[in-house]
Amino acid sequence: MGGFPSENGTSASALPGSQPNQVSAVKATAPESKPKKKICCACPETKKLRDECIIQHGEDACKKWIDAHLTCLRAEGFKV
Repeated sequence: MGGFPSENGTSASALPGSQPNQVSAVKATAPESKPKKKICCACPETKKLRDECIIQHGEDACKKWIDAHLTCLRAEGFKV
């Protein structure tokens, strides 16, 4: 057990200098890109139109609604 704390002490002294920069970079980008809703609850209007079109006409005929829904999801912060 004597060697374990010295390993932690060494790695802990090495990490604080680099860790704050990494944490601040993550904090700076995370709030901007993190969606506020779950993907299943985002864009209910375009999701409904897309789903109805696919059920009635098939996926190939509904590119317009699929693209509209993807655009809405991207505007909400999702990476789709």
